[in-house]
Amino acid sequence: MNAVGVIPARWGSTRLPGKALVNIAGRPLIQWVWERASLAKNLTDLMVATDDRRIAAAVEQFGGRVIMTKQNHPSGTDRIAEAVRGTKADVVVNVQGDEPLVDPALIDRVAEVLLDGADWDMATAVTPMENDDMLHDPSVVKAVFCEDGRALYFSRAVIPFMRDARASVCAGAGRYWRHIGIYGYQRLFLERLVKTPPCDLETAERLEQLRALHIGARMKVLQAESPGPGVDTPEDVPRAEEALRRAGLVSC
Repeated sequence: MNAVGVIPARWGSTRLPGKALVNIAGRPLIQWVWERASLAKNLTDLMVATDDRRIAAAVEQFGGRVIMTKQNHPSGTDRIAEAVRGTKADVVVNVQGDEPLVDPALIDRVAEVLLDGADWDMATAVTPMENDDMLHDPSVVKAVFCEDGRALYFSRAVIPFMRDARASVCAGAGRYWRHIGIYGYQRLFLERLVKTPPCDLETAERLEQLRALHIGARMKVLQAESPGPGVDTPEDVPRAEEALRRAGLVSC
């Protein structure tokens, strides 16, 4: 059994086109993600899957492995499925390309869940909700899961609903979890997933993981620390740089 990490990086980001190459403290964003992911011990291979030669050239310049993929993929999941075709991967870990502080230990935990056996089709992660603004922000995805960690649902709405109190992080201490966008897949399940058309719930919420639940995925949810700020807009760049400084990864 072996696990392969894939970092999908397309050029056409809606809010920040070409964000994989945005300069973060002197390096392109994709290099920060690569360097963090390369510290994971449970990955036998790591690659960037991209549709753009500019991103590919940057990855090759810092010594990373890159796979060119089609431009018309509807999602990062489809892109990584193409990237691992022809490989011997048993487990595939989708490492988000916009999180410069991704935790290598979390990548290892996601891979380990799936390498240890076939009880789980997928694995992902959550972190405690930090404040009420996040809780009520539809761009922040909430997750609910069973005692054994099996995912029940993901939503942009506030879940669970507090019938007898106002929904807040304080009132729902330990109940509200923010989804972290890292995914691990059993290879065979990944192939099944990308062949399945979107379901109504996925279309309504615009959350691809709901397609996996719709077709019966046993998805393990791991509790983790916050990965720090991702980079989706120009305003996120200074926040990411400050987080890297606090983590001791760049000099002041």
